[in-house]
Amino acid sequence: MAESKQIPVKRLLITGASGFLGWNIIPAVKSEWAVLGTFLAHPVDIPDVTPIHVNLTNFRDLKELFDLVRPDAVIHTAAISDINFCQKNRAETHEINVEAPLNIAGLCSDLGIPYLFTSSDLIFDGLNPPYSEDDEPSPLSAYGEQKVLAELGIRERYPKTVICRMSLMFGDPGPTATSFIQPLIGALKSGETLNLFIDEYRSPLSGRNAAEGLMISLEKLPTVIHLGGLRSVSRYEFGLILAEVFGFRRPKLNPCRQKDLDLPGPRPPDVSFDCSKAIALGFQPNSITEELEYLRDMWEGIVQN
Repeated sequence: MAESKQIPVKRLLITGASGFLGWNIIPAVKSEWAVLGTFLAHPVDIPDVTPIHVNLTNFRDLKELFDLVRPDAVIHTAAISDINFCQKNRAETHEINVEAPLNIAGLCSDLGIPYLFTSSDLIFDGLNPPYSEDDEPSPLSAYGEQKVLAELGIRERYPKTVICRMSLMFGDPGPTATSFIQPLIGALKSGETLNLFIDEYRSPLSGRNAAEGLMISLEKLPTVIHLGGLRSVSRYEFGLILAEVFGFRRPKLNPCRQKDLDLPGPRPPDVSFDCSKAIALGFQPNSITEELEYLRDMWEGIVQN
């Protein structure tokens, strides 16, 4: 007699399911959870996932969603993360980056369920890396300020929330999103010159490793956790690794400095993470090279030089 397949009964609500991080979380969870994914502008069609159209900045719609779904856990990934856009549109982005996660925290508190809020390494000023969970936030940009406001407000409304601070992420963007490597690959294929910063350091993390870290966080429920890669690199160094892995023999990479550019949103020089707390919980991210090789092999026939 064939063994019957166990049907997931726990309901996991992922906001921003059509975004980069939401898209990468779904494969890691849908064998154990009944996944419901929210979207606003970009419908997502994923097998075994229930898509839900909702405006997260409308509290009435949000409350109706929770009353209908009655989730057993929530991972909130929906946000506007474009630093320059947030800097120029503070009021508009405050709604989705601050008010929505606070309202979700209140609704999760009412149900007494796990709530994972994804924050950012950009809550730090970049002057004293590597940053641990105990370091005080000191944001430079409007986006960083919004993430700090969200963290503080969430902690007041629902102290049991897990705040997952994410580093710069790369990987498979899905059908409607993107990550920062897609434009890089496109430029390398066309032979364009890429201007890449040598004075901005972060701890790049692949989307699928980020999903693994979030699943560990959902299981262990730490108060605050830093999820980043094990190596701190500049954009220029990342570009060199990318070009080598994907076989671009004469990449036109031009080292430049972000401080020399007139960008609306100020960027910290080094927000590298100390991820020892996550590693102690079982987090084991692969190297940048290993994850880029995985993507290269997955995209074989699509990315060609």
